[in-house]
Amino acid sequence: MPLFRNATFEISIAKPSGLPPPSGAEVAFAGRSNAGKSSAINTLAGHVRLAYVSKTPGRTQLINFFRLNNGALLVDLPGYGYAAVPEKIRRQWSGLIETYLRTRESLIGLVLIMDSRHPLTPLDRNMIDWFAPSGRPMHVLLTKSDKLSRGAAAATLQEVRRALEPLGPQVTVQLFSSLKKTGVEEVERVIGGWLVPLGTTSEDTAGTPAAAGDASAAEKTKAPDQGT
Repeated sequence: MPLFRNATFEISIAKPSGLPPPSGAEVAFAGRSNAGKSSAINTLAGHVRLAYVSKTPGRTQLINFFRLNNGALLVDLPGYGYAAVPEKIRRQWSGLIETYLRTRESLIGLVLIMDSRHPLTPLDRNMIDWFAPSGRPMHVLLTKSDKLSRGAAAATLQEVRRALEPLGPQVTVQLFSSLKKTGVEEVERVIGGWLVPLGTTSEDTAGTPAAAGDASAAEKTKAPDQGT
């Protein structure tokens, strides 16, 4: 059973005080608004609307928790950097993200989404510089790679890897395309590697009712209207 397949929505929270008690290892997904975060989550989960995809950037206003078959959680953080959002709301989102990433003991790693056509923006670099000292692993998804030629995509991958090389093996980078569904296996391998030391693998609960759930059940438990 693929790691993210048949993930189901569990809870949304709008402020730090609403964070649920830890109930499993958590892998957070973060990224600049309109970088393709919701599309990436949907592709990994094999579900077209698990995380709602909006054509309007900045719609993810909540932290959304999705339960994986193995008991771990995928945590979808609000997109950052969309200028049209009122400053008060942007401060609220920033505080929510910061509190979660700084204080969540069950967080084991961060998947950082970047548009492969515009990688390593100042906001992306700020997130990397801010999170790296935690010592937790970070995996960078260079999304929308189908928009680049094969040569340009390969060059971008090498450029980003060179830029992040000083951080060592803590940070890994790959190309990803939600449209062509390329890069899924690599994400599974990397995140699965984070979970194995914790005794959690994608096969642990392959025979549970959650693992046997169909698309209609997932549709009933998708997140509220939100997306990046």
